Amino acid sequence: MEYVDDKAVRCCMKQMVCEKDVDAMSEIFAMFGDSTRLKIMNALFGHELCVSDLAALLEMSTSAISHQLANLKKTKLVTTRKIGKNVYYSMADEHIMNIYRMALEHIHER
Repeated sequence: MEYVDDKAVRCCMKQMVCEKDVDAMSEIFAMFGDSTRLKIMNALFGHELCVSDLAALLEMSTSAISHQLANLKKTKLVTTRKIGKNVYYSMADEHIMNIYRMALEHIHER
C-alpha cells in the first residue's frame, strides 16, 4: 500500500504555477536549448547589433541568424529598433541575462 502525504501534497498544490504560465516558461527555456541562440544572446547582452553584425561575429549566414532572431523575438526576449533599412536587436531586459549568468555560474561550480 502506498502512503501519500496529503498535507505535503496540499501545500505544494497551493504553490503550483498555472498551466498557462508553465507553457510560457517552457517556451522561454526552450530558447536556451540552442547554441546559436545562446551565442546571439551573449552578444546582445553587451551591444545592440544588426543581423549582418551578428552573422559576421558568429561566422554564420544572415538567414540562419535571422531565423534564430525571429524565435527570440517571438518569445519577447529581444527587441528591435529600425534605422533606415537596418534593424537593430537588443535584449529585452535584464531577466534573461540573469538566467544566462546563473546557468554559466552553475556549470563553473562543477
